[in-house]
Amino acid sequence: MPHGNVPFDQLASLASPAVDPERCVAAIAVSKVFETDHGRHRALDGISFRVGPGERLGIAGPNGSGKSTLIRILAGLLQPTTGRVHRGLRLSFPLTLGGSFEGEMTGYDNVRFLCRIYNLPFRETFDYVTDFAELGRHMYEPVRFYSDGMRMRLAFALSLSMNFECLLIDEVILVGDRRFQIKCHDELFGRRGHCGMIMAVHDAGVIREYCQSVLILRAGRGRLLSDFAVAEQILNRL
Repeated sequence: MPHGNVPFDQLASLASPAVDPERCVAAIAVSKVFETDHGRHRALDGISFRVGPGERLGIAGPNGSGKSTLIRILAGLLQPTTGRVHRGLRLSFPLTLGGSFEGEMTGYDNVRFLCRIYNLPFRETFDYVTDFAELGRHMYEPVRFYSDGMRMRLAFALSLSMNFECLLIDEVILVGDRRFQIKCHDELFGRRGHCGMIMAVHDAGVIREYCQSVLILRAGRGRLLSDFAVAEQILNRL
């Protein structure tokens, strides 16, 4: 997983010979520039990496370093100014605190809406989401009345029901009480251990525990590391 302006064929060459090099999510020299009232703001500058099945990448850095912008670009919610994203794995929507749901719709209706988008069987999906999220009658209430924790339960359950091959997680990884956190942990890192994962987090301890490498962002520039001792030293100085 190198960083910088790296062609996709070079990124693909890093995959194991037994693995299809196209089966990955890859950022290829991704840059993003926003036009603001104060001029041009370069949020990302030439970011490159590759995540294959079963690989977990942490994205770390101070507030404003570009973590959420990168997650949104990977998900297709933003377009890069230059560079591109290769999506060779079935990629989830970003799991973020508060979730991204239509607030006036009920949990039931949000599940039905997403089933239509992703062409999934509604009853089977709804039953799984209801069971995993443990929201009970709240599934029939407008999502705008949900707490952030309830929204995250719904988002986690929906994402898992869709059997994505790579999960995008933005700033939150385990939600709810201790029992529900264990349930999420066992699902994400046990039964879904074959999935890729890209998570933007603040906590270096979370990255050390769950990830195999870390992309450290600062002022839009990225440095990719697999040595977590060095990564923690860098993060502690930021």
